Amino acid sequence: MATFVYKAIDTQGRAVADTLVAPDRAAAIELICGKSLNPVSLERREERPAGGWLARSGRVSKGEVEAFTRQLANLLAAGVPLSRALSILSREAAKPAAGKLWATVHDQVSGGMSLADSLSQHPRAFSPVYVAMVRAGETGGFLDVVLDQIATFRSREQELKNKVTSALLYPTILAVLASGIMVFLLTFFIPRFSQMFGEFGGSLPALTKTIVAASRLLVRYWFFLVLLVVLVVFALRRALSSEEGRRVLQRIALSLPLFGRAISRFALVRFARMLGTLVGAGVPLVASLRVAKEAIGNQVLADTVSTAIDEVQRGTALARSLEGCSVLFPRSVIEMISVAEESSRLDKELVRLAGTYEQELDRYLKMVVTLIEPALLFLMAVLVGTIVIGMLLPIFSLQELIR
Repeated sequence: MATFVYKAIDTQGRAVADTLVAPDRAAAIELICGKSLNPVSLERREERPAGGWLARSGRVSKGEVEAFTRQLANLLAAGVPLSRALSILSREAAKPAAGKLWATVHDQVSGGMSLADSLSQHPRAFSPVYVAMVRAGETGGFLDVVLDQIATFRSREQELKNKVTSALLYPTILAVLASGIMVFLLTFFIPRFSQMFGEFGGSLPALTKTIVAASRLLVRYWFFLVLLVVLVVFALRRALSSEEGRRVLQRIALSLPLFGRAISRFALVRFARMLGTLVGAGVPLVASLRVAKEAIGNQVLADTVSTAIDEVQRGTALARSLEGCSVLFPRSVIEMISVAEESSRLDKELVRLAGTYEQELDRYLKMVVTLIEPALLFLMAVLVGTIVIGMLLPIFSLQELIR
């Protein structure tokens, strides 16, 4: 049962505001009408969950959303009505935060709202791509099929992201370790040597002077350097919050020597799998392209697909429309899509392409990591070695310094 706050007009035209308890929104409206009132507004009161701040701030995880999607698809495929299926899932949710969200969706759907519209009001749990796929399934009358496809897609998507993250984890650790060693040497090790050299007097080698100057700069002005890093992070976050800033940063990322290709292949895998999933579920091609474009995750590459969508709407074949997106679609992919269109196997071929290029992306990332690891180790050795040599050079000429 839930508590609702309502405003209504009675038979004499007076405004009435009160609360009532009902199992869902539809039942609440019936109760209001049963009191000879005309409802004006009806809102569900958010109950304070037990468990304090942690419970109130609980978020629904991606795994819970995936389980919800899969279970809802199974219930709908078994013939269970949508409202009843949502009620079952809200009662059987493993965590209170998830159960509360599913109950809210149930109440909104029971009150006459479409499932897609309800999910769109909870963007922290359901992405725009998720909502768009659900809307396509509701419109076409195959919601259970689309939900099952969404669950499969999200599972494969998470596997791909985990591969990318694990591939870049070790190089990131090496980079952080190298930075930590450099900061330690410049702030702790070198100042003690420079004090000793100052007691000896004499002129120091140019390399030693440069290292000592860098150490003094870091020790004296570390606050300003930290402030500079904070400002850079703030500027990047601000740029990512604006559409034009994201485009500029994404364009720079695509131009990077090693990572640009990985980004474009990752986008291709997401686009092909999403488009194949939607077309296989019976969603019209143009609607599928619009949803798949949002799944790319890179606005610069998505802009190239927008032109292709316009051409498909004018009757151009998909393969020919995608020819202008050479960064995202290699020539071989265009040819395979063209053959798939001619043989009416577009959905299966797109899913197969996604799997093939996912394997290629996995191999490419391993190759990149194989190249980056020794490069970072070499860079660490060069930096540390340069500092050590710069500190030892005056010792080699110690007698001259003493004189």
